[in-house]
Amino acid sequence: MFSMSLSDIGLESTPTDVGTFGTAANWNKKKGTMGADGGTIPKRCELVKKKKKAEKLERNVKNASKWRNCQLSQQPLKKPIIACRYGRLYNKETVIEAILTKTIGNYSVASHIKGIKDFKELKLKENKDYNGGEVKGDEYLDYNQSEFLCPVTAVPMNGVNGFVVNWKCGCVFSEKALQEVKSDACHGCGGPWDPKESVVLNPDEELLE
Repeated sequence: MFSMSLSDIGLESTPTDVGTFGTAANWNKKKGTMGADGGTIPKRCELVKKKKKAEKLERNVKNASKWRNCQLSQQPLKKPIIACRYGRLYNKETVIEAILTKTIGNYSVASHIKGIKDFKELKLKENKDYNGGEVKGDEYLDYNQSEFLCPVTAVPMNGVNGFVVNWKCGCVFSEKALQEVKSDACHGCGGPWDPKESVVLNPDEELLE
């Protein structure tokens, strides 16, 4: 009987190299992580993490500016500094000028301010180590540094820590101070303190809506 093997007619099969890709499941797994140019395709969870990280950074930068700049003029805050009932911070001179010229209604962030009863001048504890954001030579610029501190805990007023103002006297201190030091007196001046008469500074915008 005539017999012929595959090798006799040049059709000898080539053994599959399972060492490179292994099973079909492994091949599909590897194929799913490669782009058209052979590069790696980032997973969806990685893209989501990067997006959230970028959004958080943008939110932190925006939040920090609220503690450094007047909400009306966007110029750096300088004493005397005031806060409205919504907890927004302004330069007092800028607000007074806008009230006198009857232009304050043109600004959504301050249109609710009609007169002096609508804001409180703040009593702030200055940070003696604050250099105004300027550096000399090889000095390190600390972006968390703030011009003002909590008079009780010394935490910086930079947007990382929550702060409140006692509307009765204008004293400003951190929420951390309220948690750590229980008292019926104002943490700033020792005068009357009523939580219902306090205003949170720069709260989340969602809380104001």
